[in-house]
Amino acid sequence: MTKFDYLSECQLMQIPDAVYHLMRHTELKRCDLSGNVITKIPAKFAVKFSLITELNLSHNQMSKLPEELAELQALERLDISHNTFIALPPVAWRIPQLKRLLANNNFIIDVDVERLRHAPALELVDLQANPLPPRLHDLLQNLTGIRIELSPRQIEDWEDLNV
Repeated sequence: MTKFDYLSECQLMQIPDAVYHLMRHTELKRCDLSGNVITKIPAKFAVKFSLITELNLSHNQMSKLPEELAELQALERLDISHNTFIALPPVAWRIPQLKRLLANNNFIIDVDVERLRHAPALELVDLQANPLPPRLHDLLQNLTGIRIELSPRQIEDWEDLNV
């Protein structure tokens, strides 16, 4: 069991193929790819590192995740904060052991609340500092069974009846 975090803050635009080769006989549990300029995770990542429990993809330039991440049977913590997501990635609902999803500081305006409600293991979703529409913010705030962290809702100009 090992982790690698020597790939954070490396200005990587993608995960180098050499990583898959070098780590082929390693049971990787935690992976930190934060602080790069990665725009996408290849599908083979989930196949090569199937035992990962923590994946930190924060501070990159990602706007989507591959569907193959649902194959990460042991993944419990996924950090996609400080990226360019406009919607919570649908694959997140299908990761069987995912307990913590950190998606703060993105551009998220869309969340499938019904699928979120039925995610198999989710306990916490951090959506702070996202431009959630008021109706969605209210729906998420009233969701039970999962702790949703939200920034205070901004009152829209048209809602301020004191003007």
